[in-house]
Amino acid sequence: MSERGVSGGAEPHLLVVDDDARLRGLLQRFLAEQGFRVSAAADAAAARQALQAMAFDLLVVDVMMPGESGLDLTESLRREGHEVPILMLTAAGAPDDRIAGFERGADDYLAKPFEPRELALRIRTILRRVAPALPASLPLAPVQLGPRWFDPERGELRGPEGVQRLTGGEAALLSALARRAGEVLAREEIAAALGTPEAGERAIDVQVTRLRRKIEPDPREPRFLQTVRHRGYVLKPGI
Repeated sequence: MSERGVSGGAEPHLLVVDDDARLRGLLQRFLAEQGFRVSAAADAAAARQALQAMAFDLLVVDVMMPGESGLDLTESLRREGHEVPILMLTAAGAPDDRIAGFERGADDYLAKPFEPRELALRIRTILRRVAPALPASLPLAPVQLGPRWFDPERGELRGPEGVQRLTGGEAALLSALARRAGEVLAREEIAAALGTPEAGERAIDVQVTRLRRKIEPDPREPRFLQTVRHRGYVLKPGI
């Protein structure tokens, strides 16, 4: 399902989900000053109500919330088919914690305490990454992946069942690989293309695993998104 709220140059609409009222208010004010339209929710239940009532371009979600955690909320939204990009905030910045966020469906992860300007930069990076079209100077033809076709211009994966849902991170990963189909991309190159140069190898591997589940007949024996040992990954389109 499509949930993008921006069209024709409108301000990107963000939803900040955090149980800390003080931080929630500070983020609301700061992001509004940065040119975003900002709504806020105190917990997962309030976030769900907001998602039912309005379209958002990105969610900023705190991991540690009472009741349904940010991780649980993210996983549940992805399972329900929500495509809206999600940036997670947490006091736990260990690699395993970041990987857990990516595994649940997050597009990016920022550890507290953080510099507010970095948050704004990451939000803009994600929004550019999930834009519906690539720059006109870099046109790319659709690539065939068995019975499916991926259109890099739209970030859409189509098959016999119609348009298949991709998260923003998955679409960006597939676009990066499609740009250089047949070439091996190191994990560092992939991370840079995704706008997350600080992402570790395991985080990239998690994104690849999730994408394979959607494009491969058998993710355990990938035909299209292949691993090149000690080098990285390569996309090999084909029938």
